[in-house]
Amino acid sequence: MIERDRHRNIPLAQKRAALVIGNANYTGPNTTKLRNPVRDASAIARRLKKYGFGLTQVADGVFADMRAALAQFQEAIEPGGVALVFFAGHGIQIDGENFLFACDTDASGENQAKYSSLSLDQVIDVLDRSKADTKIIILDACRENPFETAWHRSGATRGLASVFAPRGTIIAFATSPGQVALDGRSGNGVYTGALLQHIDTPDCPIETLFKRVRNAVAAETAGKQITWEHTSLAGDFYFNNSAGSFVTTYQASSLADSLFVLDDGKKSHQIIRGLKSLDWYTQNPALDRLKSGLANTINDDNLFVLGRNIYQAANGGARAAEAFIRDFVDKTRGMKPDKVRALLDGMLFEIFFNSKGELRETIKVNRPGFTGGHLV
Repeated sequence: MIERDRHRNIPLAQKRAALVIGNANYTGPNTTKLRNPVRDASAIARRLKKYGFGLTQVADGVFADMRAALAQFQEAIEPGGVALVFFAGHGIQIDGENFLFACDTDASGENQAKYSSLSLDQVIDVLDRSKADTKIIILDACRENPFETAWHRSGATRGLASVFAPRGTIIAFATSPGQVALDGRSGNGVYTGALLQHIDTPDCPIETLFKRVRNAVAAETAGKQITWEHTSLAGDFYFNNSAGSFVTTYQASSLADSLFVLDDGKKSHQIIRGLKSLDWYTQNPALDRLKSGLANTINDDNLFVLGRNIYQAANGGARAAEAFIRDFVDKTRGMKPDKVRALLDGMLFEIFFNSKGELRETIKVNRPGFTGGHLV
């Protein structure tokens, strides 16, 4: 079964897409059911959504489901963004090539298995052809292998094979090449459980994250399972980046507010237009209209953009905006806490990020009388 969630929230205007597959209810010839992969995939999907990933999900998918989901995921990958694939279920290598089993994969023979399961090479090719800056593959596969004694040729081997990671890619395996991972006795597989334990760590580079996962898995399995990664990442990646965590609830057009379209039928947009005028005689009365009663009816994205423009106007010398920042507690009295937070988020964001949602080369505190975003 495929589920699609185009999650609109993106951190620091970075676009993140994920394909998450969990297969446990294996019904194909010569396959065995697993306990945890669907739960593993669901738990990982929840964390990824929390960190701004749009999701394409497959739970107990047949081969046709997996192929269709991969095609949908390919369409969702954005240039310059992040593309991630997570798979939990049976996986095996045949003649050095890795295959991810669908629930209806025919494991009665090597050829049957090859043509009824998803090739990892195909997944890697989709990512490599994309224009994503960061590509991540996480495989909690190669679980206890029921196939090796049933096949007579020597081409089928325990576990998954080592693979080459194209530039900008990290591939993480639940266990070392040629070894078999454990399904786990609790609600999650050993590997996914360790990943869930550490993925929320703030400002943890992905390479460091997987080292922590490796140590946790080794400790839980008394060294029987050693995780493994191959990486050719060119830049840093963090799931939980504290520099961007406070803006993960806002739309792309709010983070990159050059894309924000004003609608004069909305009172909040009328105020924003006034603040954008660069004319003190227009800016000051416009901001005077922002009272708590009105603010409590404005959605968070519009308040975020309002906060950005209040800071811009104050930076340009509009006295009403300067007073709003100086007397922020009094000016926001009567506003709901989430509305106050949205305004403040916008002000803070404007200090560090430009109208394209990009980090400024120099923070925006260039007006005399401003220090760290506060009037002195």
